[in-house]
Amino acid sequence: MSKVLMIFLDGVGIGQKDPEINPFFKYKFKLFSDFFGETPSLENQYLEKKGTYLFPVDPIMEVEGLPLSGTGQTSIFCGINAQKKIGQHFGPFPYSTLIPDIKEKNIFKEFLNRNKKVSFANAYPKVFFDYINSGKKRLSVTSLSCLLSGVQLYKAAELHRGKALSAEITNFRWVGKLNYKMPVIRPETAARRLLKMNDKNDFTLFEFFFSDHLGHGRLKDEMEYILDSLDRFLLYLLENVDSDTTLLICSDHGNLEDLSVKSHTLNPSMTIAAGKNAKSVSEKIKDLSQIKEVLLEVIN
Repeated sequence: MSKVLMIFLDGVGIGQKDPEINPFFKYKFKLFSDFFGETPSLENQYLEKKGTYLFPVDPIMEVEGLPLSGTGQTSIFCGINAQKKIGQHFGPFPYSTLIPDIKEKNIFKEFLNRNKKVSFANAYPKVFFDYINSGKKRLSVTSLSCLLSGVQLYKAAELHRGKALSAEITNFRWVGKLNYKMPVIRPETAARRLLKMNDKNDFTLFEFFFSDHLGHGRLKDEMEYILDSLDRFLLYLLENVDSDTTLLICSDHGNLEDLSVKSHTLNPSMTIAAGKNAKSVSEKIKDLSQIKEVLLEVIN
């Protein structure tokens, strides 16, 4: 059985080979040093190792200005050039006129229409459900896609039982900031849980948005911990993805790779394909709007 495991990283591009501004060079990322043998840069945007491919993807797509999350994520998860459709980059939440596209074309619904089993791996705390139950609708493309498609949004109970993942991977903010009583886990443990979820589904998505927070200059005191957790989590996935799974790690725009500015960048989005069909996936995806259709081809 062919499966798709998708990891969405908010705000991760391929940047300059400069440890003063690029944390991928400042900190030792085992994902790059141990797995690929080198770190990607604007001078070296394509890497290949062990049938795994790292490559650039265009987040601008013929629209002037800095790419933003609302349009970038709509392009990824709905398979359209959202920024071109509305004539601008827009974010952080999706533009109102894009909501019908998200409702009808989001990747969860497309897999469900093909009678495939899907899962959004992220768990949400009670404060999030209080927010949406109050009638407020400023939601990310992923959570909005789930709500519009009837896909379950996991709660603290599933996270505590190891049936879902926290957005920051290890639960440390749930424990330290939200006062939930649950263990802080190792990134490798979180990765194993995600792979177990992948075994039970045709399409599984995990979203990590703290990379964009770091790029905007937030959470500086947690920088090393967050980056280390992400590094170990991704490395474990790449080293343990099974032969029936196509693993795609992608992003909506650059940001984290250039800490000299607190805005997004014009750099290409960093994308990694591993496992089954990795080579063909890496060859077909050139911009954000092509990601959904390529993944749907993989599952058929």
